[in-house]
Amino acid sequence: MKIKSIKRHSIVKFGMVSVLASALSIAAAAATIANPVHGTFGSVTATESLIAQSESIVALAGSFVAAEAPTTGTAQIIEEDGQRYVVLDSAFSTTDMAPDLHVVLETSEVPPGSYSSFGSFVNLGALQSVTGEQRYPIPDSVNLSEFKSVSIWCRTANATMGYAVLGGSSSASIQ
Repeated sequence: MKIKSIKRHSIVKFGMVSVLASALSIAAAAATIANPVHGTFGSVTATESLIAQSESIVALAGSFVAAEAPTTGTAQIIEEDGQRYVVLDSAFSTTDMAPDLHVVLETSEVPPGSYSSFGSFVNLGALQSVTGEQRYPIPDSVNLSEFKSVSIWCRTANATMGYAVLGGSSSASIQ
């Protein structure tokens, strides 16, 4: 029993020493960075000490309008760190009465009330929530120049609840 107790004690003690050593290393690094010497921050150059911020570029955006159900808010297509997304803003809202809702990119500005052919859209997945901000990754293979709107589609009833016509943004153009 004493051996187990000693082992546990030494592990706890070693763990505390590691935490203390890590804290001291961080404090020393901060002190080094705080005292610049000849254009560098100790052994770390100024460019290495900067933290890269991810930048979102809005390429397309549109406001939702109702089709089969009241749908409000804005859809944007953004690029962030090389990945494209459809982003529904915090004002987004649609019906909670329709089952199996999906977010789709549509080739026409005004999507059909129901689809007879399923080749005119790309399904980005099930709607995460009927309200609020959410994002959906767009596959790299999708050429956004072919798509004119984002819609909320009920797969079970094959009905479009609402859609947002995508217009250009002054920020950038994403293909």
